[in-house]
Amino acid sequence: MDTLAMIGAMIGKVQRNHALEHATIAVLLARHGLGLQLAGHAAPGGFYISGNVTAAQVGSAAEEALLRLQGGERHLALSPLCGTNIVLGGGLAGLASLAVLGSGERAQRWPDVLAAAIVAVLAAQLFGRYAQRFVTTSADLHGLHITGTGERRFGRWRRIKVETHSE
Repeated sequence: MDTLAMIGAMIGKVQRNHALEHATIAVLLARHGLGLQLAGHAAPGGFYISGNVTAAQVGSAAEEALLRLQGGERHLALSPLCGTNIVLGGGLAGLASLAVLGSGERAQRWPDVLAAAIVAVLAAQLFGRYAQRFVTTSADLHGLHITGTGERRFGRWRRIKVETHSE
């Protein structure tokens, strides 16, 4: 396999695991309420959930999330809490601010800069969903299997790895 094909395959794995990570967090929040403090990130071999949950809770939620995604509930792959939205929001707000500032009397343009940044952050929520749908996640999880979970503790916080494999 050439280098570009290997990179493409790795990106595809991350996209699929990112979708499963989002769906797992959605299931956890539905089961245990919004009081959970969670963070997640995807990798080629699975994904990580950090927070005040156990490996058993995450494993069970991941299994349900996988079945639901494979059953067609693609909306679970998209999350308003995703870092994609945060990155797009910051980037769009910065670009909008620079566009409004331009040249000239910058001190008089701060109300316009603030308004442009707010509009950009709001737009990022919409664009973030599109970026998740078409760039950073893939809800096509047919052939994906959960192969295990592992846990590391940091006081009351845990970091749980959900390992996956694709056929």
